[in-house]
Amino acid sequence: MSSTESPDTATAALPVPPAGSSRRGAETVRTVTLPGLTLALRSPDGPPAGRTAPGAADGGATRPREPALYVHGLGGSSQNWSDLMPLLADRLDGEAVDLPGFGLSPPPDDGNYSVSAQARALIRHLDAAGRGPVHLLGNSMGGAAATRVAAVRPDLVRTLTLISPALPELRPQRTAVPTALLAVPGIARLFSRLTHDWTPERRTREVLALCYGDPGRVSPEGFNSAADEYARRLELPYFWEVMERSARGLVNAYTLGGQHNLWRQAERVLAPTLLVYGGRDRLVSFRMARRAAAAFRGARMLTLPEAGHVAMMEYPEAVARAVRELLDSEETDATADAGRS
Repeated sequence: MSSTESPDTATAALPVPPAGSSRRGAETVRTVTLPGLTLALRSPDGPPAGRTAPGAADGGATRPREPALYVHGLGGSSQNWSDLMPLLADRLDGEAVDLPGFGLSPPPDDGNYSVSAQARALIRHLDAAGRGPVHLLGNSMGGAAATRVAAVRPDLVRTLTLISPALPELRPQRTAVPTALLAVPGIARLFSRLTHDWTPERRTREVLALCYGDPGRVSPEGFNSAADEYARRLELPYFWEVMERSARGLVNAYTLGGQHNLWRQAERVLAPTLLVYGGRDRLVSFRMARRAAAAFRGARMLTLPEAGHVAMMEYPEAVARAVRELLDSEETDATADAGRS
């Protein structure tokens, strides 16, 4: 599928793959319960077999690990970070969250799936756990929520990494339009009826074609893992409602003005920021990289010409190297500031 083709009507029904690759190592999943909210959190037990964390051999493994939180995009789950987290595990004590209604997290009691509600869920978790400030990483819709957190609670964010963040575009790509249509009442249910006979494998192929720069990079085991997770999701009675309301929340966030505008909040972010964009992204235009670099003060930029919407799944080693450089720079700056005080 080229970036100028209009995707099939249901292609955008799950804009981010529901699962990561099967190369991941052992993981631990736990749940935390807050008033009106239950969140599932996934953390790696160690690096996957046969894979070395880039930069880990330079003595980084002896440093105290710092807390990190990973946030997935629309339709995704904590498993989207299962390739990246182990590559940073020697530096970061990371956990990936299933946002309310996604992955293994049940819907929130109030049924609110706005970007602001997602940001509040992240803040409530960090406050309750006492883990802040954290290194905060977000993809797509999770990048929008992470931007809000960094803007309104700078005390909770040490560094910010955004991978294809879903920030407002005046002229979205044609391939992103069906995702926006999910926000229209009834459209998600229509997708469900139109694709009732689709197998999880076909749905997974459509999603990977939309999200990956090269779907051929997905191993057969990774494909099967995503298809199995997709099948599980489709059995959930709230699946389509969560998709519709979350898409609507994202579209509504694009229309907010004043201090709640996401670009205005990006300008307020104080944390050192890394921006990652893929040249073959069919959901967030590559041209948005320049605007984001101007909005986030002093931001670092990693552009991956062959990557699509989920660079942390396609090119985890490259993303891990860039995150390490961000961590090293932040550490150096913090040491310099301490020396001047």
